[in-house]
Amino acid sequence: MIRDKGALRKAAFAARKQAYGEDHNAALTAALIAEIGTTRDEVIAGYMPIRTEADPRPAMGRLSASNTVCVPVIDTAGQPLLFRAWTENTEMIEGPFGAQVPAHGAWCQPRILIVPLVAFDRQFNRLGYGGGFYDRTLEMLRARGPVRAVGLAFSAQELPDLPTEATDQPLDAVITERGTLARRDRTA
Repeated sequence: MIRDKGALRKAAFAARKQAYGEDHNAALTAALIAEIGTTRDEVIAGYMPIRTEADPRPAMGRLSASNTVCVPVIDTAGQPLLFRAWTENTEMIEGPFGAQVPAHGAWCQPRILIVPLVAFDRQFNRLGYGGGFYDRTLEMLRARGPVRAVGLAFSAQELPDLPTEATDQPLDAVITERGTLARRDRTA
């Protein structure tokens, strides 16, 4: 077992890049919509994919018909993410790390988050890029009330037993093109 997060990220990036070239969008969208369910008037955070990340935008577009959808904005390094309202017609500008962010719009506090990741395991651990943004954000939001964190990835990004730290926040579900891995011991 590789315990070095840098080596794990490198292996997961290679697997994600290969999976990205295959057309999994319809399966990912269907599984994501099924996991989130028929929500109304919820605040749901998606994300604008960078590089070879799984793309949540088709699901975000469908969810925005009856919910407020928002996307993360990095305000300051070392701090939790902020979230700004998003629709398919929102004017976007380039933000930190190359992700698109809304040029303007209302600030939101999501209760459901679609979370990007580099790797995941069956214990609902997530390996991100290493900045800790989602861990800090989930910790802050969960302190305020129930929050669901739904990871979106390709099945090739699954690794066994990721190393964890005390600050790591677990996912409630992981969506891949092969279906859903969901914790049933957490409620939001």
